[in-house]
Amino acid sequence: MATRVAQRPSDLPGERERLGPVDQRLRGEGKVGVIDIGSNSIRLVVFDRLARVPIPIFNEKVMCGLGRGIEETGRLDAQAIDRALVNLRRFMAIAGAMKVGRLEALATAAVRDAKNGAEFAAEVARACGIQPRVLDGAEEARLSAMGVLAAEPAADGVMGDLGGGSLELVELKDGGLGRHATMPLGPLRVMPGAKDSRRRMKETIEGHLNGVPWLKELEGRDFHPVGGAWRALARVHMEQTGHPLHVIHNYELHWDETEEFLQLVSRLSPNSLSKMYGVSRRRHETLPYAALLMIQLARLMKPRRIVFSAYGLREGWMFDALPAAERQRDPLIAAASDHARESGRFGEDGLIMADWMGELFADETPALKRLRRAACLFADIGWLDHPDYRAEHGFNRVLRMPVVGVDHPGRAYLAVAVFARYGGERDSAPMALARKLANKDALVHAWRAGLAMRFGLTLTAGMPGLLNQTILVRKEKGLALLPADAAAEAMIDRLMGEMSQRRMDALSQFLRENEV
Repeated sequence: MATRVAQRPSDLPGERERLGPVDQRLRGEGKVGVIDIGSNSIRLVVFDRLARVPIPIFNEKVMCGLGRGIEETGRLDAQAIDRALVNLRRFMAIAGAMKVGRLEALATAAVRDAKNGAEFAAEVARACGIQPRVLDGAEEARLSAMGVLAAEPAADGVMGDLGGGSLELVELKDGGLGRHATMPLGPLRVMPGAKDSRRRMKETIEGHLNGVPWLKELEGRDFHPVGGAWRALARVHMEQTGHPLHVIHNYELHWDETEEFLQLVSRLSPNSLSKMYGVSRRRHETLPYAALLMIQLARLMKPRRIVFSAYGLREGWMFDALPAAERQRDPLIAAASDHARESGRFGEDGLIMADWMGELFADETPALKRLRRAACLFADIGWLDHPDYRAEHGFNRVLRMPVVGVDHPGRAYLAVAVFARYGGERDSAPMALARKLANKDALVHAWRAGLAMRFGLTLTAGMPGLLNQTILVRKEKGLALLPADAAAEAMIDRLMGEMSQRRMDALSQFLRENEV
């Protein structure tokens, strides 16, 4: 089957403008579900609501193998159809029990390419009560790329979504979508014909990729892999290198340090892979192929980094359904604001605290300012925990929570700021972990922000009206708390009790030390 290539951004339909105010009406939306009918698996994901950063509350996948054998027969596998229908009926029952208000079924390469694909879609509608939306290659590529941009608006380079039946490539540039191609390079399409021959697989891959001339124009930009097989590669690399944070999203590999690892995996047998920790049984057959495909793709585009994405087709569909203004929101700040509003005691008032402490960070970069603002929104994350464990629990929750728009060093920053806010110790296991992820300057900045949060929340009990009446300034020998106006002067005297003074002194001392 021929590779389909588009050369102009206009070939990717439906990208919307990025202007307008935040749409607050989305906060009242009910649960939203997506059924992803892929070539190898079917999956139901139910999200809490349609939102800038939706929270998955249910996620189940079944390996059906609809596309198995399609290259030889041109048809969906009969046994796989039966299995898919059984599990799709289950998914519909679950969605009904959860009272999902909006549910969509998206079918991809196997269903659109099979001779009996339309027949299968009609049977799903009859037996399960939902009509699958069969995506063409361009739309599948667009939605997967939209998923990557939903998580990382500044993503630059190429998104590559590897499914069981196809590979979609989309250029990402300036927050938008560019050229794209869709190819029948999924493992279920290539591996059977190659009959375990690495040479034949390589020839097939090269034949299709050489038909995408614009890949060679992207040297030095990033590659953003999407799909279970490529995420499994990230998981294996984490295990083999002892990476301290097992979060796939925004896990980065530099290409000049990665090819040797991919070459090794591409030559391993299923038996060898079964002995490696972190490789699920269902990936034993396809992981070497996924590594080989990434090698061939990277040799053409010569990426600076490989940056894995946890978002893809399903999240892209959600993102595409949002109003333009909602898509414009920063995903990290949006997630932190949602968490503060729904789980904290003081709502989104952390941003008031971020502004209040701003003079302590006069020389910070825009990236660090953004992280500090997010940290202030997470400042009350441990209020329900036992006091003795708030620092440790807050650190672990923030470090590993399902947010996007932040890399692994950024996660360490947020976790350290919360750890300091709850009185964590600098000589501790959480800090030793953080030092493996982020540099010293970032951690010093995070600890300073955490101590400022600790002081501000102690001073005012988290009441933003009180915080707004004070001005925190840095003096040559420490800190001063000034009244915002004459009426606030007496109020400051009343608020500065023993505990408030101790925490102000701790912040002042750290400003002199700057040592984590």
